Amino acid sequence: MCSNYDPVLDKTKLRTHFGVEDLPPDLKPRLWPGYVGPFIRKHEFADVGDEAVPKHELMVGSFGLIPHWAKDEKIARQTYNARSETVHEKPSFRDAWRLARHCIIPAEAIFEPDWRSGKCTPTRIVRTDGKPMGIAGLWTGWKQPNGEVLRSFTMLTVNADDHAFMRSYHKPDDEKRMVVILQDEEYDAWLSASPDESRYFLRQFPSELMATD
Repeated sequence: MCSNYDPVLDKTKLRTHFGVEDLPPDLKPRLWPGYVGPFIRKHEFADVGDEAVPKHELMVGSFGLIPHWAKDEKIARQTYNARSETVHEKPSFRDAWRLARHCIIPAEAIFEPDWRSGKCTPTRIVRTDGKPMGIAGLWTGWKQPNGEVLRSFTMLTVNADDHAFMRSYHKPDDEKRMVVILQDEEYDAWLSASPDESRYFLRQFPSELMATD
């Protein structure tokens, strides 16, 4: 599970690796649930046939999915990760899953707790090839009391009990989990996938491509 991470805020990296532009200013360099950060979705007009319309668009939203029925945004503190095994049935996530509101969360690094010393040591995890992570997620919109819509997103996770790298993190007796890190060539397909096609992408990232920093 991932409760904090470093988002990609470098415009060149966002353009090169994710094909998006126009990053808003003043975003925090490390995000926790409830903080606002960038995510990438399929452009809402990508299918109109206009070559001038980009395939992807960069949005900002709350880290932690806020479903339309939520009374306030505090629910984001519990909805920053969605278990792939139950995402289709959990009230907080099932509508976004059913509507295939897929997104990619661009991350320089994620943080996980290492308990092997007997105490919690926050550990920064990166890709060994130096590329940013494209984490598979879901997004939605929530109407605030003032009438404005606040977008939000969550990271999808899978079991990692048998993962050579991620099984070393979290408490010894806890289930080991990891966020779904997409392969670079899967970005377009993930953003366009139907609900029936979505589970193909929900798998572990190769352990040899992950390292501490």
